[in-house]
Amino acid sequence: MSDPRVHRTEATKAGRLDAVLAHQVPLSRSRLKALIQEGRITVNGELERSPRRKVWAGDVLVVHEPPPPPSGLRAQDLDVPLLHIDDSCVVVDKPADMVVHPAKGHPDGTLVNGLLHLITEARHEEGPYPTPPGRPGIVHRLDRGTSGVLVVARTPAALTHLAAQFAAHTVDRAYAALVWGATPGPSGTIDAPLARHPADRMRYSVQERGKRAVTHWSRIAEARYGVAGDARGGALSLVQCRLETGRTHQIRVHMHSIGLPLVGDPLYGRRKPIPSSLREALGPIDRQLLHAGRLGFEHPVQAERLKFLRPPAADFRRVLLELKLPVPFLV
Repeated sequence: MSDPRVHRTEATKAGRLDAVLAHQVPLSRSRLKALIQEGRITVNGELERSPRRKVWAGDVLVVHEPPPPPSGLRAQDLDVPLLHIDDSCVVVDKPADMVVHPAKGHPDGTLVNGLLHLITEARHEEGPYPTPPGRPGIVHRLDRGTSGVLVVARTPAALTHLAAQFAAHTVDRAYAALVWGATPGPSGTIDAPLARHPADRMRYSVQERGKRAVTHWSRIAEARYGVAGDARGGALSLVQCRLETGRTHQIRVHMHSIGLPLVGDPLYGRRKPIPSSLREALGPIDRQLLHAGRLGFEHPVQAERLKFLRPPAADFRRVLLELKLPVPFLV
């Protein structure tokens, strides 16, 4: 099996070495420029250190990517549900109580640790390639407290290809969320820029100076509940949210901004006590009821469209069943 860290190609046109390679090799131009200057690229078998070197159509160009540095991370068998694995990518169902990256307060027990175990087990069957040792290529993230489908790249080329799809908004991402309140209609779109909250660095908020963020939502079902002293009662809505962009806390902030905060959300949720009629159903919930149930993308090598569906985690499903609401994303 060939080494995925070595890219061999023939120039299809004349031009600067870094520019020609950027059109033919799945690496960014800045990354290629650095590799040239490090002496990791040959032209017709000769080492070349100048990104400005002119090459001609037919020249043989070889890029040697270095192995990643030791990550200091350890593989852990965390029983992460595996949905798909091949030479280029891994798709998993992230548990709700798991953070994606090791960080302060979470040195291990993260999704990355679990992925290293899954990839190590796969590599035993595949031989030395294709997955280089080290940190898996995280393409996108899910908050702690959010469960669902997540794709991870196994090679630098796959990481570049998948990241480009996310940047171009061609990845299909749909979430299920349980929110407080009745929706103002059957569906809608929230187009509101987001930025870090000016007074609380842990939170984000809608701000004109923020980055563009677009969430499309649609109501799946509604549950009514009794409220002492209020004949009208209250409502909980199960909604599907489809992301056009992928900002931090996007769904949580957007739904809160239109008066529909997520049930259980510790940052953006409702602050009132849980009504007595809902205590049995919602009392044990200690996280936002948000689940990434559908993920569709183009395979980074085979160019076929892949789609994965996964129903919500057990605690979310239990709430839905008690409220007599449908369970979304069933296969």
